[in-house]
Amino acid sequence: MKQLSTTASTWGQRALFLGLFAASLTACKKDQEDTPTPTPTPTPVNEEELITTLILTFTDAATPANVYEMRFTDVDGDGGNAPVITGDTLPAGTTLQLALRVLDESGATPEEITEEIQVEDEEHQFFFETDADMQIAYNDADADGNPVGLSNTATTDAASTGSLRVTLIHEPVKTAAGVSAGLIENAGGETDIEVVFPVVIQ
Repeated sequence: MKQLSTTASTWGQRALFLGLFAASLTACKKDQEDTPTPTPTPTPVNEEELITTLILTFTDAATPANVYEMRFTDVDGDGGNAPVITGDTLPAGTTLQLALRVLDESGATPEEITEEIQVEDEEHQFFFETDADMQIAYNDADADGNPVGLSNTATTDAASTGSLRVTLIHEPVKTAAGVSAGLIENAGGETDIEVVFPVVIQ
């Protein structure tokens, strides 16, 4: 009887140990299941600004009261109504200060994109191409000394008619050949806006 009692006691201890071990495994599994799966962090989307309005203001350097304006407006953006583009008649043989203003007027309150371009001036540059008798030179520069094109000097010569193409490039290669002089061919980057204005010089 004594031998049987010892065996029974041993089996009882083994059963107790196995029971505790199984309970431990169950608890670990439950803890693993209760641990929430981390939610992936969404990748931020870098959306381009909507540009609905581009205004070119020409101010006579000798007579500041004489102001001329060219304007592009497309409030409903691409795919809606056609944009409205208006030119102006510029005086021949005149030096004019040319300032650009960029807006998003799609909402109830117009948003001044010009300020954002000024803040991110190293990532933007305007380019000017014209077949009228007029030259445009940059007056401004970013922190690296490269042009931006929000402030410029336009010099008109003889009476002529033609067009003025204005292109805003995002992230241009400003150090590429000719880019700082206004040549768009080597600029690369992406076009934020491109507008062709009618020009009359007389």
